[in-house]
Amino acid sequence: MQVGNVHYRTEKDIPANVALFPLSGALLLPCGQMPLNIFEPRYLAMIDDVLSSNRIVAIIQPRFDLNGNVESGDHPALCAVGTLGRITSLSETGDGRYIISLVGICRFRLLEEAPMKKAYRQGRIAPFLNDLSADNGEDKVNREALLESFRAYLEANQLEADWESVGQASNSTLVNTMSMMAPYGPAEKQALLEAPDLKTRADTLIAITEIALARDNDDYDTVLQ
Repeated sequence: MQVGNVHYRTEKDIPANVALFPLSGALLLPCGQMPLNIFEPRYLAMIDDVLSSNRIVAIIQPRFDLNGNVESGDHPALCAVGTLGRITSLSETGDGRYIISLVGICRFRLLEEAPMKKAYRQGRIAPFLNDLSADNGEDKVNREALLESFRAYLEANQLEADWESVGQASNSTLVNTMSMMAPYGPAEKQALLEAPDLKTRADTLIAITEIALARDNDDYDTVLQ
């Protein structure tokens, strides 16, 4: 796995302790790209610190209940699994903000949170080392079923896609990009994140999309009655 100028091949390449960036409804996957607008003082300090070390930020969702509601408060409990991202670009806006781009390295399991010694949260992690492998099982993805559900979703929401680019995308790029862009809630995003392999993530995305389409059709039928 290469992200920016750095190769991540073994556990030794991954830091054991990382800066935690809680973001509800956010999904970063390996090789995926996430733009972020950083403006809170604690996260500006976090970016300054990681830029001077390994450039790695851990994206993780605050814990939520069965209805997808996030715990209230300034220091909510966190989900067990998140994704490490490397800062590959940064620009200063002139009004105190950073615009950064993160590229996903691998998922991780949060083992424990460190005592608060800085303005932002930190934790000890265990990386998902399989994410660093080039063999991600993309040949097992049911591409036809994935595209069929994607097409149905676009039609139901009167949206269009660049089908030429979609046709040229690898299964891995297709599954992960669609998962990150899907307009679903925190619980669905976490399910996609925690899928054990690419095939399962694709199957999960198809199932979530079919449920959303069925729900929308039920709502539409209810309005007509």
